[in-house]
Amino acid sequence: MNKPRHPLDKPLRAARSAATGSALGPGYSAANSNTRIHGPRPFTLPQSPAQAPAAPAANLGLNSDRLRLQMVHRLREQGIVDERVLSAMQAVPRHLFVDQGLASRAYEDAALPIGYGQTISQPWVVAHMLSVMCDGRSPVRVLEIGAGCGYQAAVLAQFVPEVHAIERVRGLYEQARLNLAQGRARGRVRLTFGDGMQGLEHRAPFDGIVVAAAGVKIPEALLHQLAVGARLIAPEGTAHQRLILIERTGPSSWHRLELEDVRFVPLRPGTQT
Repeated sequence: MNKPRHPLDKPLRAARSAATGSALGPGYSAANSNTRIHGPRPFTLPQSPAQAPAAPAANLGLNSDRLRLQMVHRLREQGIVDERVLSAMQAVPRHLFVDQGLASRAYEDAALPIGYGQTISQPWVVAHMLSVMCDGRSPVRVLEIGAGCGYQAAVLAQFVPEVHAIERVRGLYEQARLNLAQGRARGRVRLTFGDGMQGLEHRAPFDGIVVAAAGVKIPEALLHQLAVGARLIAPEGTAHQRLILIERTGPSSWHRLELEDVRFVPLRPGTQT
């Protein structure tokens, strides 16, 4: 008997060979994971301007508001227009979600390591994914796959009443729980330690789903946990990845659109203690 097809089964482009390995996996590093791949690609927004030097860590507490304002200004110049997302990123102190030794770099337009072979996503990636997922919509219940350090969930919580976030790495789950307690999450984030590829069926349907790691294909379980009319955004692929936007158009129908080239850490099944 033939295996049932994925609802949006579609061949990926031929994968490019991976570069040398790292703690994040073959071809991944903190400099190139959870980021956009720059270049003359379709749908790619303009490159960011040169960044101002980062403030010394000792002065960050005094300068963080100004640095966040600069980050938001840069996001506007890069084409982010959703005021809900921009206001949320202005409100959430990103430096509280990274290691103290990296706090002075928190407002750079770059992904940063958060331990356990994972990274906090580039600010443009966070803003773009949330903007696209929420475009023309006012989601009430959103699911995040790959909570990491909790930053993206905290941003979502600024304008979404109910945020569910799943993290599969026990150490990161504990880190996110502490970060969210001090990172102005408004008590709206419900954090779960578990397998994000399975989603949260008992909390579905969701008005939006955002996935912060790349699988060979988007898990079918997540597609079925979308409400009709809702959107899921996720990276997909191995050596060659693209952001994929999926909108559920009916009980058994989904519309798929390929967006920018990106580079994310791999989406893995199960949990890690």
